[in-house]
Amino acid sequence: MQKLLAISGGVDSSCLLHMYKDDPEVVVAHFNHGTRPSSDADEEFVKKLAKEYGKKFVVGRAELGENVSEEKARKARYDFLKKVADENGFAFIFTAHHLDDLVETIAINLLRGTGWRGLAPFSAPRTTRPFFGEYGHGGASMADFINGRSIKAMTKKDILKYAAENNLAFREDPTNHESNYLRNRIREKLRDFPREKKIRLAELYDWQVDDRWRIEQLAENTLTDFEIEDGTEYGVYLRDWFGTMEGEECELELLRCALDEHGISLTRPQLKDFLNAIKTYPPEKSFNLPGDRLIKLHKTYFIL
Repeated sequence: MQKLLAISGGVDSSCLLHMYKDDPEVVVAHFNHGTRPSSDADEEFVKKLAKEYGKKFVVGRAELGENVSEEKARKARYDFLKKVADENGFAFIFTAHHLDDLVETIAINLLRGTGWRGLAPFSAPRTTRPFFGEYGHGGASMADFINGRSIKAMTKKDILKYAAENNLAFREDPTNHESNYLRNRIREKLRDFPREKKIRLAELYDWQVDDRWRIEQLAENTLTDFEIEDGTEYGVYLRDWFGTMEGEECELELLRCALDEHGISLTRPQLKDFLNAIKTYPPEKSFNLPGDRLIKLHKTYFIL
């Protein structure tokens, strides 16, 4: 099974690569965000590491600048990884996220009011996170026997211990200690969060991801059924569809599914605003989606 390992050069991904160093199916992928002066040095470090382990190395580059948002940097990185995986037929993308990353991200999502979806981050298809252990959706079940043993769920402390025991070199991201980043402030707050609670949260996360996949599949099937029943063309949506569901949450999921089909991503507040516009705007009035994309709401339908 071919594996594309996302390696930044930090301690987490350096440990991940070391664990897979004897796997002949591994290719190392690095994305140079161009966000700080040390970015090129990070790229060179990973390139040398891949060569040392005898692995093929692929790199993507961007010039995002020092003030780029975490979300924009994440999207650019994953776009690169998915492109490489698609072009080369890789079954899975492996990342080095660990239990502390999971806890921190859920905490951030709850603070930002992302709703129930915030409980199921890191759930992109074809992406597996071995450090989540059996809860990594691809961790224990798909990938992960290394020298006859599976990777167990690991925290940051576990990873640092592994790096020390194996005398591993790695690059340190200086932004990991800057207090102006929300994630770093959350990390400090959760420093003493008990390990057993992290494991329990990972278990609940696993269930939530399963629920998310089922909900998204149901929304997709429902949207398809509506299109067939009404004889509408792809991209044409009847306004009545979004007033016939049992509750606003169902309507929001249906609308989110429709937008996803056209590569449009909205925050929860934006999604609610658009749903309200669909239900209440008079004919021929337009709603402004992000990126100055105007959607004209006709009497009975709109087009994405």
